[in-house]
Amino acid sequence: MNLPDSDHDLLTRFLLPHAGVRGVHVRLHGSWQELLSHASYPPAATRLLGEACAAAAMLTAHVKVEGRLSLQLRADAQLKLLFAECTAAGTVRGIAQLEEGSDAPADLQRLANPVLAITIENPGLDPREPLRYQSLVELASGALDEVLEDYFRQSEQLPSRLLLVADGAHACGLMLQKLPGDEGDDDGWARAGALFDTLSAEELAATSGPALLHRLFHEEAPEVMVQKGLAFQCSCSRERVAAMLQSLGEEEALAAARDGEVEIQCGFCGRFYHFPLAEIGVLFGLPPANVPAPDRLQ
Repeated sequence: MNLPDSDHDLLTRFLLPHAGVRGVHVRLHGSWQELLSHASYPPAATRLLGEACAAAAMLTAHVKVEGRLSLQLRADAQLKLLFAECTAAGTVRGIAQLEEGSDAPADLQRLANPVLAITIENPGLDPREPLRYQSLVELASGALDEVLEDYFRQSEQLPSRLLLVADGAHACGLMLQKLPGDEGDDDGWARAGALFDTLSAEELAATSGPALLHRLFHEEAPEVMVQKGLAFQCSCSRERVAAMLQSLGEEEALAAARDGEVEIQCGFCGRFYHFPLAEIGVLFGLPPANVPAPDRLQ
């Protein structure tokens, strides 16, 4: 295999040609730590957010994404919102919102009225109106990797295996899927699955991508198809925040004013935006900005 010596913040799509199996490996390090530097999350929420970020990155290599792909989990209590996004360019961001004093449950099935959605947003003919495709995912298990594994097995009718892990240093994932049709030899999927079963979450978190793929699959002569760097990046801007304020309406925007200005903080990167009241007045004297408002601000 022709892999780099270091795989921090790297997505690798690979093929096991003899077995008829495709795979994706993701390892986030610097990007994950930068994401965590903008907020303080309790342990279970940190783990779940990291797993979601790794999963979002993996899925951009699995389905056709020209814009962005997100995983969004909402519930009525404890974990109000979990959002993880990866773009076609390899930029990652994410956020979790919890009830005060709460942590995410270790078992997702303990959430109150949870809704998990995978959303793909690709550019449309009008840049203000992207094409959105959304799938709702049943929480048939308490672990995110098992939930997604079951989703792909049912939605694509293809055997799939998926493992996710995250801690304060890394967020990692490995996914295998049988190629459609009669690709590979008769026991190829069984062999790949047996090798996958030797991998623990601890090894996935602690091992670099090149070493991991060699340890697991060297006898299958894996072929690296795509490698892409990943990085934390927030898409907020003053123009997008202004568009968000306009969407709220003048009365609600002015109600948020303190000390002669409206202050908005981006929930993803922590950046503050300040709008003096005079600027708010000008803002609502203009037609709405042709810039989409950011998905999450607080």
